[in-house]
Amino acid sequence: MKYLLISDIHGSLPALKEALKLFDSQHCDMICIMGDILNYGPRNEIPEGIDPKGIAECLNSMADKIIAVRGNCDSEVDQMLLDFPIMSDYAMIVDEGHKLFLTHGHIYNKENLPKGNFDAIIYGHTHLWELCKISSTTICNTGSVTFPKGGNPPTLAIYENGTIKIFHLNGKLIKQFAI
Repeated sequence: MKYLLISDIHGSLPALKEALKLFDSQHCDMICIMGDILNYGPRNEIPEGIDPKGIAECLNSMADKIIAVRGNCDSEVDQMLLDFPIMSDYAMIVDEGHKLFLTHGHIYNKENLPKGNFDAIIYGHTHLWELCKISSTTICNTGSVTFPKGGNPPTLAIYENGTIKIFHLNGKLIKQFAI
């Protein structure tokens, strides 16, 4: 399976549409959303092209291809608009023997790793992309497609066959790492 890994959409329909272009061009099978889907949060600006209902319609049309977890800006009201579950703090994927732990990053992250053995911990939340290894675990922060921080470009990632690749939202490969 090939997974598009995305976090921190924060209600920007144009950013989501760009990400879905990468989903299509890279022939991904599933989308893993690490939270903060519809709302932009009180600390962020109003995003360009804010359209939570448009995002819900777009994602609901492909709900059978989505695994999502709750971000710190996601709520039960958001869940009412979405046809796929978003209220779990984490999800786990086992793909060809690799265990991937998906979370938003406000609870579990590289400073507070979940208990257990995972090949990769994948999250967002800080809006700063990162791809590194801590002991035997790969850490992937997908960054944000809407509000990148630290002078970074808007980013997301793809996982396939034991490799995580970080991409600029425009599709340019930034970094890859075998887990």
